[in-house]
Parts: sequence; C-alpha cells; structure tokens
Amino acid sequence: MTPDRTLNREILWLALPAFGSLVVEPLFLALDSAMVGHLGIAELAGLGIASSILQTIVGLMIFLAYSTTPAVARLFGSGDMGSAVSRGIDGMWLALGMGAVLAVGGYFASPLLVSLFGASPAVAEQAEIYLSLSMWGLPAMLVVFAATGLLRGLQDTMSPLWIAGIGFAANGLLNWLFMYGLGWGIAGSAAGTVVAQWGMVGAYVVIAARLARRHGADARPSRAGVHGTAKTGGWLFLRTVALRAGLLLTVAAATVLGTDELAGWQIVFTIGSMAAFALDSLAIAAQALIGKQLGGGDEESVRYVLRRTVAWGAMAGVVIGVLIAGLSPFIGLGFTGAWQMSWLILPALIVMGVLQPIAGIVYVLDGVLMGANDSRYLALAGAINLVPFVIYLLIVLMAQPSGSWGLMWVATAFYGVLMGMRWWTLGRRVRGTAWLRQAA
Repeated sequence: MTPDRTLNREILWLALPAFGSLVVEPLFLALDSAMVGHLGIAELAGLGIASSILQTIVGLMIFLAYSTTPAVARLFGSGDMGSAVSRGIDGMWLALGMGAVLAVGGYFASPLLVSLFGASPAVAEQAEIYLSLSMWGLPAMLVVFAATGLLRGLQDTMSPLWIAGIGFAANGLLNWLFMYGLGWGIAGSAAGTVVAQWGMVGAYVVIAARLARRHGADARPSRAGVHGTAKTGGWLFLRTVALRAGLLLTVAAATVLGTDELAGWQIVFTIGSMAAFALDSLAIAAQALIGKQLGGGDEESVRYVLRRTVAWGAMAGVVIGVLIAGLSPFIGLGFTGAWQMSWLILPALIVMGVLQPIAGIVYVLDGVLMGANDSRYLALAGAINLVPFVIYLLIVLMAQPSGSWGLMWVATAFYGVLMGMRWWTLGRRVRGTAWLRQAA
C-alpha cells in the first residue's frame, strides 16, 4: 500500500468516528427539546434560555479536549505510553476541578444569568429549574472533554463514539422516565441528562484506569502535567473567545438588519454549523496525527501529514460547498415552508457554499497548529483576525443594507473576511518553521 493510501486511511479512521461524536452533542439538545416541547410552551422557552447559557459555557471549555489531545499524541508518538496516559489523566483531573468550581458558581448564579434574558416569570422559572440542576453535570461534561482528548491523542476516536452513542440512548430513556414516569417535568429532563453525563464519565474512568495499569501510568494528578495542560488551555481558551466573539457579532449585525434577516441568519448559521461538524472532524484527525509525528521527531513526516490533511480539508470544503449551493433554493423552504425565506437567504447560502473550500483548509490548519502546541499563536492570530472583520461589519451596518443583500454581506463578513483572515494568518504560520518548535 502506498504512503498516500495509508495516510488517507488513517485520516478517515480518525475523522469518521470523530464526526459521529461531534454530531451526538446537538442530538442531546434536540432530544431534550422534543421531550420538553410536549410539556408546554413555557417549558420549551425556558429550555431555550438555559441551553443557550450552558452551550456558551461548554463551548468555551472545549479547550480541555484540544489541549489534552496534542500533549498525549506527542508522548504517544515518542513511544512513552506511560507518560502519554498520565498526561491525559492530568487533563481529566484539571477538568474535574474546573467543573466543580463552575458547577457551584453556576448553581448560585443561575437566577441572575436567566434574568439577563428578560423572560416572563413563567419562562424564567422553568429556565432556572433546568439551568440550576444542569450545572451539576458541568464537571462531568468537562471530564468527558479531557478524556476524549486522551483517547484521541492515542489515535482512538472509536471509543468516544461508542460512549457518546450509549450516553445519548441512556439520556433519552432517563429523560422519559424522570419527566413522564415520575412526573418531574423539566427538572426530569435536566436530571436525566446529568445522570447520563456522569455515566459517560464512569465509562471513561474505567478505560483510563485500564490504560494506567497496562502502561504503568500514575493516575494521581501531577502538578507539572496539570500546569502544562492549563497553560496550553489558557491560550486555546482565548482563541475560542475570539471565535465566539465573531459568531456573536454576526448575530448582532443580523439583528440590526431586522427580524426577518435575523430569522434568516439563524437558518444560515444552522447550515454552517452542520458543515462545521464535518470539517472539524478532519481538524481532529490532523491534530492527533501531527502530534504523533512531532513526538516521533520526523519533520518530513509532519510536513507530509500537513499537506495531505490540508488537501482533505479543501476537498471536503468543495463537496460541502457544492451541496450547500445546490440546495440553497430549497433550504429556506425546508425550515419555514415559505418560499419568501428561501429567496431571502439564497445569496448568503451561495456565498457560504463558494467559500467552503477556504473554511475546510482553515479548520485543518487550526488542528495542525493545535497538534503542534502552537496555542499562543492561535490566540494572538484570533485577536488580529477580528480587527478587519469588525471594521467590515461596521461599514456594512453604516450602509444599512436590507433583505437578501444585507444577509449576503453578513455572510461575506464571516465566511469571507474572518475565514479569509484565518486562512492568511494560519497559512503564513505553517509555511515557516517556528510552529514546529512549539511542540518541545
């Protein structure tokens, strides 16, 4: 088998299960929404507020997986399995500590956080019930992130897929039992999800304990390991904040354009999020493979993995872009049943589809630099990328476009200006050699 075909198989072996694991998270939310929706409008609206808060917190904490994966992968690539497993377990300890602090603080802050949305008393009550109970699942969610990073670093994305799938099934059964069988209402939905999350932690702890015994790893927290993960994670946290800021600014811009435009942007963003799952799975594969090759000390192999994964990102972007552009006349109809919405979002979807190859390359380059432990550069580049993006958005808003043209310019801001800047800053970095030295 040629080197190209061997590496292609490795990329697919890592990316496909990773994609499945990524899809499970929105399925959790969709299942909760479907079940809570049968309780009443106030409960469903309350879930919307609570889930928005939880998703923001959890999204900012994703660095626990992204900082653990490359650290484990580099040690794995160097042949030091014991240290690789220990480093992953250190990440799990860090996640548990951070999660405990967030859970306690979040529990007491739930009423304040919900009040920021200005909901009616009935909706706010349901949101507080769900949010305060869900906070006790935060430590479990963060430990799952770190444990997933451990297994990805060991080039295993299949086990997280199985655990996520079983957790999803358990979540559905528990929600039904608590909500309808025991009559707990929206509290039952939160309780079922929390129990399922801690069950997933139990599965990961069993796997981590077996790995520790097999390779003679120390399961106790190491100060150096926890500090190293926290340091890398701090920069990745800032990088994530910059990306979240970009997303929020596009929502704010669409809000200024009008109610119809905001609804249209929600559809566009939903389609973009679905595309992001596929591209992010390739980034995870790149992250794990780059870390492994850097651990082996073979720069030529690292460059080879870089070229091959970037090619995969570009090809995936082309395929996804063609699908989005081809289906663009009908997507709005599928969401709302109205042709008016289809025509409103059509130009924005075409812009998104045309620029998906750039997005595919950006996602992979992001994973490559994470795998190389170049988190500081990712954070600084994220801040730099926001500058022209914000300037462009201000110009668009001053021009006061409306309708489909307004949405098109907002889509161009995110997929053209922001993604284009990320393409330039990340591409410039990998053309040099400084990023290769960060793994040390």
